[in-house]
Amino acid sequence: MSDLSRPMGPRIIAVANQKGGVGKTTTTINLAAAMVECGLRVLVVDLDPQGNASTGLGIAASERELTSYDLLVEEAPLSDVIRATDIEDLCIIPSTVDLSSADIELFTNEKRSFLLHDGLRQTAMDEYDWDYILIDCPPSLNLLTVNAMVAAHSVLIPLQSEFFALEGVSQLMMTIRDVRQSANPGLRIEGVVLTMFDRRNNLSLQVEEDARDNLGDLVFETKIPRNVRVSEAPSFALPVLSYDTNSLGARAYRALAEEMLGKHQNVAAQ
Repeated sequence: MSDLSRPMGPRIIAVANQKGGVGKTTTTINLAAAMVECGLRVLVVDLDPQGNASTGLGIAASERELTSYDLLVEEAPLSDVIRATDIEDLCIIPSTVDLSSADIELFTNEKRSFLLHDGLRQTAMDEYDWDYILIDCPPSLNLLTVNAMVAAHSVLIPLQSEFFALEGVSQLMMTIRDVRQSANPGLRIEGVVLTMFDRRNNLSLQVEEDARDNLGDLVFETKIPRNVRVSEAPSFALPVLSYDTNSLGARAYRALAEEMLGKHQNVAAQ
């Protein structure tokens, strides 16, 4: 595969972990909402065939005429697949169950790993003036996840505060390394965020200790607590920041956004 140029434009972050149920989609939509609260324009790309990010941002399955499937497989124009949400300055490219067959349909396409990269760099992208693009990856290391990593500048890894949490991270790190070597040498790890954290639980504390011992500064100081409001919000098609703005979960995602944006500003100033 050829090297990729990195033109000026939005910072693209893939949110990935091949293990399901780690808070990946929840982190994607709530981090996006928190970034918007900071005055930024954000696009979410739903690459998970389950479409939970789309549902969580108010796009019902019956309303998804054109989706990320069309962007990848049919090479549809961006203007056809981007949908506004009820949150100003937050848009989404929704997903559909059709994405489940994308690996097979794209197998013979020579550009199969670059389709999202090319789709997000259509000349029409300049018209939208996004600050960030967050990609919600499927819970597997398949072609869709590789597309996200080839398109992205960095990978954010949600890590559930439960037993065996670190086991899958090494495999994910190897995939990131492979993508660096074959297609995207600039890809870096944005960081690891602990999710479903319960400070009253010794296991959560042990997972945090192990994560910091093994991953060091890659682990964000901000931890996302286990919080009923975070769990309830998707059933109302809202991020928790809109559903219960003062909940522990909402405050945690604001803190995560501020910590991440602060790191980006520090790097830019160097």
